[in-house]
Amino acid sequence: MAPVRLLRFIWFYISALLCLPSAGTAATSSALCRCLSGEACWPSASDFSRLAKQVSQPLIRPLPPASPCYPISHPSGDCDEVHRLWSDAGWRANQSGAMQGAVFETYVFKNGTLDACFMNTALGVPCGQGSVPVVGVDARSEADIQAAVRFAASHNLRLVVKNTGHDLFGRSMARGSFIIWTHNMKNITFHDKFTPAGAAKAETYDYAITLGAGVQWQEAYEAVDAKNRVLVGGLAPGGTVGAAGGWVLGGGHSILSPSFGLGVDNVLQFTVITSDGKRHIANAHQNADLFFALRGGGGGTYGVVTAVTYRTHPNLPLITAVLSAVTDSPTPNEPLQKLFADLVGVTPSLSDAGWAGFTSTSLNATTGSLSMSMLYILLNGTEDQANKSIGPFLASARALSASAGSALQLQTATTIPVGSFFAWYNAFFPQTITSGTSGALGSWLLPRDVVEHEPDRVAKTLLPLTELTMLMAGGGAVSQPDPSAMGLNPAWRKALLHTVFATGWAEGTPLRVIDELIDVLKRNMTTLRALAPNSGAYFNEVSCTPTNAQEPADPQNVRPVT
Repeated sequence: MAPVRLLRFIWFYISALLCLPSAGTAATSSALCRCLSGEACWPSASDFSRLAKQVSQPLIRPLPPASPCYPISHPSGDCDEVHRLWSDAGWRANQSGAMQGAVFETYVFKNGTLDACFMNTALGVPCGQGSVPVVGVDARSEADIQAAVRFAASHNLRLVVKNTGHDLFGRSMARGSFIIWTHNMKNITFHDKFTPAGAAKAETYDYAITLGAGVQWQEAYEAVDAKNRVLVGGLAPGGTVGAAGGWVLGGGHSILSPSFGLGVDNVLQFTVITSDGKRHIANAHQNADLFFALRGGGGGTYGVVTAVTYRTHPNLPLITAVLSAVTDSPTPNEPLQKLFADLVGVTPSLSDAGWAGFTSTSLNATTGSLSMSMLYILLNGTEDQANKSIGPFLASARALSASAGSALQLQTATTIPVGSFFAWYNAFFPQTITSGTSGALGSWLLPRDVVEHEPDRVAKTLLPLTELTMLMAGGGAVSQPDPSAMGLNPAWRKALLHTVFATGWAEGTPLRVIDELIDVLKRNMTTLRALAPNSGAYFNEVSCTPTNAQEPADPQNVRPVT
């Protein structure tokens, strides 16, 4: 591979270019020297015919998910199904032309007009291809990927890689592009003993698991649970996020991270196809520079990962803490402010006690009421330990609600013992959330020292943020590795909280209104970053609308990759 520089914050600026599919950032091949569909350089039908003979499946022609509803006069497919399943993450994951965020399926021209295919046919917008790739390979093997990469390289095509479409940058879509769809690479291999390639025979890891590029977390969790093990992985609607793709390549946070580390901390080995079409095994003994880069440097940056081998861990019981509260106000009222401030105040001590989890706020569009929910786990903890650590906070929440009346109605505030992580995952984690929406997010990693020494300031900054999620996914095992050991943003090693907030809009919303929402998000990002200016962002959930602040590269994460 050509020499590159792995810089601490380079992804922050790259993401600003990739997040918005528009003519101003990724429209013309002259800007990025890639050939797009419709241009004279585009491969001929005979070129594609030759490619089709080299791969195991027919070439795919991705379509926008709403295309069955068009033409309006005589729909080409089952439009009722589109409306029924539009927000179903699994339905979207199973389509080569769909993203979990519909905004990335659209395309904005320089004059502000759109090329899109909206589910809402009443908008009167013709169904266009938007940013959905036009042709590609349904990869079922490494040989399929090698053929696709070589074809794209020989014709100088814009190449995208997609599994489930959960990418919050929209990197799995690009107008006029050629796609490698890895979704059907579902191989799962469990190793009673695993020795990385190139390692001494004495270096073995018990109960490792190798996941193909198309395996999703639900499938991975089922596989390790059958072996009475657990795996550090993501939480997503229906477990639809890919387990061996962008999630881990960007770092991979998990509710199990404080106990066992981030996803990148648990990788033993990658198999990857690089831009020259060659297959490489990357681990601590072979292609160590590539192994460094792949652990946090971003999905698709250094090649197409075909498989990842992870450590697994003992299947332990846990205690879960659940809190749900509803207010009578669309904005944070005084009782909610007190409840949230109390939680932020005890967060460092909860982390020390072994707790991990997330707290979210949301506005009910029907009632206009703001609510707050909390879901934490204490792995291998006892009820006595739970009562001593998180019990006082839950008791104070109950007392606060009792005195607040309708201003803060506490629906639940309790702890429950659960036999295993997978049992907890199936019973408590919400398996359905809204996909297929359009919006933007902001996020920032908050170091422990900020949360510990300025809890009131942190609480006052976070609570007003719309659709807030505060993840206690740092600390513990996350803080232990050397920050310079891999391509991961070093800010993770000091972080206690990963904070995310969002804004959204409906199909057909005027660009002027969207710009106004983005301006509010930018201002909130500035306020959030001011809490810890020298921290950073999680690659996979970094804001697409960065502020004007500039950070220097961190010398300890500058490394040549050859």
